[in-house]
Order: sequence, then C-alpha cells, then structure tokens
Amino acid sequence: MKFENEAVQIVSDFLEASMAPDPIRAATYMSADVRITFTGGRVMPSTTEITAFNAGRYRWVKKQLGAFDWAEHEDHTVVYSNGTLYGEWPDGSSFSGNRYLDRFEVRDGKITRMDVWNDSAEWILAPEIARP
Repeated sequence: MKFENEAVQIVSDFLEASMAPDPIRAATYMSADVRITFTGGRVMPSTTEITAFNAGRYRWVKKQLGAFDWAEHEDHTVVYSNGTLYGEWPDGSSFSGNRYLDRFEVRDGKITRMDVWNDSAEWILAPEIARP
C-alpha cells in the first residue's frame, strides 16, 4: 500500500516486514537507538526480540491493519496504527478481533520510538472475554 505521508509509509513498510516475520528487514526502518515498549511496559531492545517474544506468546500472529493517523511535530511525526490481531495461540486455538494500537515516532526517515498495546494479555487471563 502506498501513502502520501513519508512517515506513514515507513511505518506501513515496517509493519509489513515485521508480520512476515522478517526482523532483519524490519530493523532497517528503525533508528539505531530506537525505544520499543510493549504492553505491560516490556522493553524490547530490537526487532529480533519482538519476533522472539511473539513466538513465545503465539503460534503465529498477523495484523489486520486498520487506519493510520498521524500528527506532525516540529522535529518528528507521530503515527498511530490500529486494527486487530488474528492468529493462533500456542495450543493451536485460533483467535481474531484482538484489538491493537501501535504508536510510532518517526524522525529523519527512521522509527525512533514504538509503543504497542493490545488485548492479548487480557484474553490470555480471561479467555471468555475473547468470545463475543
């Protein structure tokens, strides 16, 4: 998908690479000193750590991308990506409709900050809420 906003395109390309999963290609969209924080305040030092974390939490997982919203700041652009996650839990049971929201800061053509929130922890703790 092509976007007119450069920061949104960078985030979209990063998400595509991370869902492959291709942590090496995903890393090319990140600055060397990127700050990555997942739900629960888990700090991820690299895209490789994101892939490893997801491999422990899911058998596989993908994003159904929703809207991208962005706000221009003096020295960076904030990009929000929202949508839902779908995939399989480690036991092989499938899931979908798991809401996510990712917040990115893009400076000088690279992602410098990424914050991730989703419903997975709540669904793991109380599986009955995952079933409408």
